[in-house]
Amino acid sequence: MITFLWPLAFILLPLPFIARRILKPVASSPAGALKVPFFNKLVQGQSLGKPVSKRHWLTGLMAFIAWTLLISALARPALVGDKVPLPAQGRDIMMAIDLSGSMQEQDFSLNGHKTTRLNVIKQAASDFIERRQGDRVGLVLFSDRAYLQAPLTFDLQVVAKLLEQAQVGLTGQRTAIGDAIAISVKRLKDRPEEGRVLVLMTDGANNQGVLAPLKAAQIAKKLGIRIYTIGIGADNQAVQTPFGLQMLNPAADLDEGTLQEIATLTGGDYFRAKDVQGLANIYDKINQLEPVSGEPIFVRPEVALFFWPAGLALLIITLLIFFRAMNRLSQPRTQHITGQ
Repeated sequence: MITFLWPLAFILLPLPFIARRILKPVASSPAGALKVPFFNKLVQGQSLGKPVSKRHWLTGLMAFIAWTLLISALARPALVGDKVPLPAQGRDIMMAIDLSGSMQEQDFSLNGHKTTRLNVIKQAASDFIERRQGDRVGLVLFSDRAYLQAPLTFDLQVVAKLLEQAQVGLTGQRTAIGDAIAISVKRLKDRPEEGRVLVLMTDGANNQGVLAPLKAAQIAKKLGIRIYTIGIGADNQAVQTPFGLQMLNPAADLDEGTLQEIATLTGGDYFRAKDVQGLANIYDKINQLEPVSGEPIFVRPEVALFFWPAGLALLIITLLIFFRAMNRLSQPRTQHITGQ
């Protein structure tokens, strides 16, 4: 459907007629003119009146059409489509994921096969990201240092793709938890206070970086940013060794105390992911604690059409100027005469 966004612009349509009626025509100066006493009789005897009158009528019509087109362009015609939903203002969620060397540990099982901790995180986190419709999601990856992989964006597919491309040890083998929190907080601090969330996943303890985790968490608390921490690592496992059956703790390096304190300090929660299903359940709980945005806002897409009437008006004005110039060139040069 075509509509005009500024219909009040059509009030200007009769402006040329009003101006012509109110304003007085410019008086021509008789200076230098040759006065002919019988000028009126001479004009009455000629047959030039009709062509001149017809030409003036056509010029006036073209000028009126050009003016109408200009006013139509000013009224901003637009092609308005059907209503489409836009997501309501949602939360801003940064996801900080550990890529240290221990994330290569194969203490999880996926579809009956041993797999790395990072692969399990990728699967569960991707599902979490896809369900955050209406929220802006960003991605921070960290090991020896932390770096922003994806800024906060509504394009959840891009974030999920960048997470899928992440590799263990991309920036080292150690764990800089404090720096990861700091970079995430930096990206969240300018967003609306009610919806700023950080989901931090790690399988170790902070042993690298500039900022201590609890110091970074205190900064997040001052800014009102909630942090949900997830500790990754399976329970004790019996492993057959040359010395017999021994119990190993794959999560021995996990600093659950610090992760718990970070979550408590910032108003979030700490979760322990011991297997694939447990990690999926954790994301479900986070979805419940931080529900997605409410009802969408419906808008009508608009395609501007003002350039069509504006272009036609410009073409008509150009033709009028051209015809006027050609008409003057075609007329012989004559001395201006006036009647007595």
